[in-house]
Amino acid sequence: MAIAKAERLMNLALCLLGTRRPLSKRELRESIEAYLEAGSDDSFNRMFERDKDDLRELGLVIETVENLDGEVGYLARRDSNRLPPITLDAEEAAALGLAAKVWQQARLAGAASGALQKLRAAGLPEDVDPYEAHGALEPRIPVHEAAFEPLMLACRDRRPVLFDYRKATAAHPEPRHVEPWALECWRGHWYLAGWDRDRGAERVFRLSRITGKVRSRGTGFTAPVPDVVTVRETVASWAGEIADRSALIRLRSGSGYPLRAKATAVRELGDGWDELEIPYGHGLDAWLVEFGPDVLVLEPAELRADVVDRLRAVAKG
Repeated sequence: MAIAKAERLMNLALCLLGTRRPLSKRELRESIEAYLEAGSDDSFNRMFERDKDDLRELGLVIETVENLDGEVGYLARRDSNRLPPITLDAEEAAALGLAAKVWQQARLAGAASGALQKLRAAGLPEDVDPYEAHGALEPRIPVHEAAFEPLMLACRDRRPVLFDYRKATAAHPEPRHVEPWALECWRGHWYLAGWDRDRGAERVFRLSRITGKVRSRGTGFTAPVPDVVTVRETVASWAGEIADRSALIRLRSGSGYPLRAKATAVRELGDGWDELEIPYGHGLDAWLVEFGPDVLVLEPAELRADVVDRLRAVAKG
């Protein structure tokens, strides 16, 4: 079905771009096989109106012209649908080359290569090699999670998804119905931002905690998509990166190096324990739970209570 519609849209676009005069609905129906196969005039009219709207949404400028006899015709003038010349200097071409080399999985590597070939044909400077090495470090974005590709396509197509997700403090995964907005890599991990239908709120999910297959759901989005999706800022906030307070904890000697790296003060207590002062932000309780018996929260009291509640939930399974 998707292939048939894409072919029909392509044929309609070619007809509208190839004509020098407006074409009526009747002429377009006689020129496109899929329209000839429409069962009735009403069926054809609905199909044509949907296709016309889809092409306009894709960016094709379609003019509606009425002739002297009152008949309505359609055409897409080439000068109205021609992109401006593409001019890139050496620095911009180098940036595009580096961006293309970031993606290493086959599906996106092919798209990046094709895009650069089109840019070369459109005027990319001949003396610039977009694939040339630009230093000892070569950028890569690793993608090991099986959920990445179906979620990437779901974000692009605005399709809701269903997957099983295991929270850091939970023993078993739970189903999540999500309207996916955007994927972003932060500190070596991929995150999905979207609208959690079950909770009726925006949520961010770490892809490595998605278990099983990502299943698509045919229904459309129920919540508006924000103009800007701040995945990194949200994850940083949840991870305690954005903090306006401090917490005092005890940490077993020789353990918890990520906590030690964030500590603003460290004092040796003896008996195998150290006392650390660390930034306290939203999500710190979930992070501390991951260190299990190696961490003891001293203050503030609300952080200590949150950590205890999470540990009890894990113990109950």
